Amino acid sequence: MNQVNRRQDSGPKRATNVSLSETLVTEARELGVNVSRACEDGLASEVRRERSKRWQEENAAGFEAWNSYVERNGVPLANYRKF
Repeated sequence: MNQVNRRQDSGPKRATNVSLSETLVTEARELGVNVSRACEDGLASEVRRERSKRWQEENAAGFEAWNSYVERNGVPLANYRKF
């Protein structure tokens, strides 16, 4: 698995205090939702989203350079495309 998609739960767990809506926690428990797992999954999702955003920001100049190249020269090997 690549580093971006690797789950973060492979290491030891650490107790953390998190403030959550009392109503939401009560409903989650009534439904049998594992609150710790749900929080961890949500945090992992947010970390992936932020990493992606930062990667796009860090590479914005490269995207712009490639787009400019394609605008000036067309898509490389376009002669060989069959669609």
